[in-house]
Amino acid sequence: MYNLFKPEQPVGLMDFVRAAKSCITEITPAELKAKLDAKENLLLVDVREPTEFEHGHIGGAHLVPRGIIEAAADTSYPKHYPPLATARDQQIVLYCATSGRSAMAAAVLQMMGFKKVLNLAGGYTRWEAEGLPQTRDAQY
Repeated sequence: MYNLFKPEQPVGLMDFVRAAKSCITEITPAELKAKLDAKENLLLVDVREPTEFEHGHIGGAHLVPRGIIEAAADTSYPKHYPPLATARDQQIVLYCATSGRSAMAAAVLQMMGFKKVLNLAGGYTRWEAEGLPQTRDAQY
């Protein structure tokens, strides 16, 4: 396995994504839809940026941008996000646009001790392409 902490040569974004995907579990949009339809106890987290979220997201998703996931998940951080920080034993499904950012976020959460973390394969782009339900916030 490639050691990202002591690289033999400079690494790029896709190196980080590949490393993350090698240690996480992914689910398909159909599998996530089935979990949502069955009302499974899960925390759905969108790690995209607020403007992406406003243009469309999966209903019931919590917005926790990738850039703040570590702080949001750490109960010792004063501005943590309680729904995420207290979900260490709960099933968590993460997604972003195409599944790269969410894969890295999933790997980080696992390192932080979260036990049931899943990543949406293909992200919101695939969810949308498969014609699955979306929520769009009003824009003024």
